[in-house]
Amino acid sequence: MPTEDVSARFADLDGWPTRDSVEAMFEAQLAAVAAVRPALGAIADAADEAAAALHRGGRLVYAGAGTSGRVGVQDGAELPPTFDWPFERLVFAMAGGQGALVKSAEGAEDDEAAGARAMDEALIGPDDVVIGVAASGTTPYTVAAVRRAAERGAVTVGVANNAGAPLLAVARHKVLAETGAEVVAGSTRMKAGTAQKVVLNLFSTAVMIRLGRVHGGLMVHMRASNAKLHRRAADMVVRITACTMDEAYAALEQGRWEVKTAVLIVRGASPAKADLLLAEERGILRAALARLQRGDAG
Repeated sequence: MPTEDVSARFADLDGWPTRDSVEAMFEAQLAAVAAVRPALGAIADAADEAAAALHRGGRLVYAGAGTSGRVGVQDGAELPPTFDWPFERLVFAMAGGQGALVKSAEGAEDDEAAGARAMDEALIGPDDVVIGVAASGTTPYTVAAVRRAAERGAVTVGVANNAGAPLLAVARHKVLAETGAEVVAGSTRMKAGTAQKVVLNLFSTAVMIRLGRVHGGLMVHMRASNAKLHRRAADMVVRITACTMDEAYAALEQGRWEVKTAVLIVRGASPAKADLLLAEERGILRAALARLQRGDAG
């Protein structure tokens, strides 16, 4: 398969000057990013359906093995500190278990039964979103996990780097980033891994935007848990409302240090009305502001 091919161009790579080999690897990384462009439509469609499911209270589930599994875990682990995504709404199905994050679990990726069992044990259902990541697209653990998740009614997304891969066949949303042969043959932590990280960055961030956790390019759903983050929250309130810093701090204190609530308070809502607006608009600040401005709140 292409991701495992040996490129004749790099047959003498170990004999090249270090600068030349680093430049070749850099160019390959750029090509990996470019390989994601044809998949942008698929990523957007997957994000829209995922957001709809998550609005109903579902979980984000990452399934994978080896490098691909670790890339998935990295993406998911960044969501709580960045978007205040609840830890209890994240599931990591890693072939070989959590220990495989730091130490390779040989043979675990071939265990189809374990992949399916992980979905059963997590009680995957229609409101959950399962993202399977595999460079080859053939990893038995990951294919089985996504297949079982689909059987259980989940929204499924397959991310692979080879066309015609079984993972893409079993996933509802098929995200293909054809990265081809690696500079170091078979080292899919390089081009394939880079493309996977880009895909997941785009997907998860788009989902968080659709869920109302971003407003005007700002992370308005973050948890302001210390002095530095209090200042960042106040800066966001000032940027959105053009109020003073003192007004921003006062609104944040009334609104339990929640940026979206504070913005609505600055714009004239009581804390209770702000909470009601956000609840009725599923946490989307832009919609809540529009209702407050029209005067049809609550």
